[in-house]
Amino acid sequence: MQIYEDDPRKPEVSRLLNEHLDAMRSISPPESKHALDVDGLCVSEISFWTARDADQVFGCGALFELDSTHGEIKSMRTARAHLRKGVASMLLKHIIEAARSRGFVRLSLETGSMEEFAPARAMYARFGFVECEPFGAYQADPNSVFMMLEL
Repeated sequence: MQIYEDDPRKPEVSRLLNEHLDAMRSISPPESKHALDVDGLCVSEISFWTARDADQVFGCGALFELDSTHGEIKSMRTARAHLRKGVASMLLKHIIEAARSRGFVRLSLETGSMEEFAPARAMYARFGFVECEPFGAYQADPNSVFMMLEL
C-alpha cells in the first residue's frame, strides 16, 4: 500500500467517496453534513490523496488550504474492508507532513460528535489533535466536534 496524489473523479475513488457521503447522510442530519462531494474536492485549494495498491483503494484524505498558514483535513475515509488496518493513520501522517512542508502552522478538522465517530476522534487525539472552537465558516453545532493541531 502506498499513498498517491489522486483524482477524486476516478471511478474506483469516486465509489469510496460516495460510500463516505452515504454513510454521512445516514448518521448526520443534513444541516450538519460537511463532507465534500467529488466536485467539491476538485478545486485548486484542495490536495487529495489515496492509499492504494494498483486499482484497489484502501482509503482517502484531503488537505484544504484555508489560508497560507492554516489547513483543514477533509474527506478522511477508509474503505470498509480495510478498517482497523492502519490506513487512516498512514494517510493522516502524510497529510500532516504535507501541511508542515507547506509552512502551515495549524491543521484543523471537523468530525461528528456521535458514537460512530469515536474511533476517528480517538485517532486524531493520538496524533495530538485537541478539541477547539469552530474555525473558518463553521458554526457551533451539537453534531460536530472541531479539533486542531499546532504544527
